Amino acid sequence: MADTDTAPLPLLPRWSRTLRREPGLALGCLVLALLGLVAIAPGLFSGQSPYDIDVANALQPPTAAHLFGTDDTGRDIFARVIHGTRITLAICAGALLIAAAVGGVAGTVSGFFGGWIDLGLGRFVDVILSFPPIILGVIVTGVLGPQTANLIFALSVIYLPVFFRIARAGAVSEVGKTYVEAARGLGLPETMILRRHVLRNVLPLVLIQYIVQFPLVLQIQAALGFLGLGVQPPTPDWGAILQQGKDAILLAPWISLFPGLAVLITAFALMLTGRALQRTVDRR
Repeated sequence: MADTDTAPLPLLPRWSRTLRREPGLALGCLVLALLGLVAIAPGLFSGQSPYDIDVANALQPPTAAHLFGTDDTGRDIFARVIHGTRITLAICAGALLIAAAVGGVAGTVSGFFGGWIDLGLGRFVDVILSFPPIILGVIVTGVLGPQTANLIFALSVIYLPVFFRIARAGAVSEVGKTYVEAARGLGLPETMILRRHVLRNVLPLVLIQYIVQFPLVLQIQAALGFLGLGVQPPTPDWGAILQQGKDAILLAPWISLFPGLAVLITAFALMLTGRALQRTVDRR
């Protein structure tokens, strides 16, 4: 009979204990769940179209009819922020997914094989890291043009080195472990060891880093949108709404206020969730 003191905890009590230790995780997950619902079904929260122009009601302050006010063409800011949630989060999630996949695989290969592969990939990553993130984003989107696809590419290039270094460090630590030496002693091909064993153990590090980096990529995406290098109007996007409101910041501050708060709240929830998950994984 198994010892009840050493048996693994059931899933529900284990999560309950984790949430008690990390109250920030519960709050972050609650906010992210709400944001996910907004992104999936924005029509549940706003019945107005983010594209409808009503010049007669331009630059109206927040009222019962327009909770976040209107912009210089009379479009409802609340509707634009709500519908912009899907676009903003999709861009950030897609860019970070590309960075995690490419950087994670490249870092694992670099740390596992070492030698000239590690040297070449490491120098390439160092070149990317020599540029400040926002400057690199401006260069890439400025050269390629302010389009959504180019913005996703720029963000993935910016954050690729982060996942490369995390995955490389994880692979280097795994290579010296006994199970890798045993697999090599059994004559398993190096690519099989890399794919079935090392990459699998590096993956949790990459996933945690994905959540930790999400608020940072959200801020860079909003900054590039504010500079006019992100999603172009009239498509609703938090950064694009910020850029639109900068010319009327004194006359109609609500245009920039509410998308800015959306970025801040989302980044804060992601930060709480990511740090809490990181501490939980480190304890285990």
